[in-house]
Amino acid sequence: NPLIPDGDNWKCTLLIQYEDVDERKRRLSELVGIEDQIWLQVGDLAKIYPIADEDMDRSREEKTASVHFLRYQLSSEQISAARLGAAIVAGIDHVAYPCEQVTADEATRNALVGDLN
Repeated sequence: NPLIPDGDNWKCTLLIQYEDVDERKRRLSELVGIEDQIWLQVGDLAKIYPIADEDMDRSREEKTASVHFLRYQLSSEQISAARLGAAIVAGIDHVAYPCEQVTADEATRNALVGDLN
């Protein structure tokens, strides 16, 4: 139940997976703090950074964990914009994980909006 959205937020599980054990150890040490740098944005409004691992801290100074639980808390303005059809975009600001931002497709956007009260 803690992973079910409360109507004004989105929740997700972040799984960092590398099949090779040595690569996984190396990458988890490079990705410290990534759980705090995966953002969502509704339209042109401010980026939403997650509240990570509310149940327990899963990172250490020398490595991050393979699994994190994230909560994205939306403002009433962000909820309204999402309901009105604003794009929902995701990205990562972590220097060790450069990637292009991604815009949610229509089905994903509709499912996310459906999780809001």
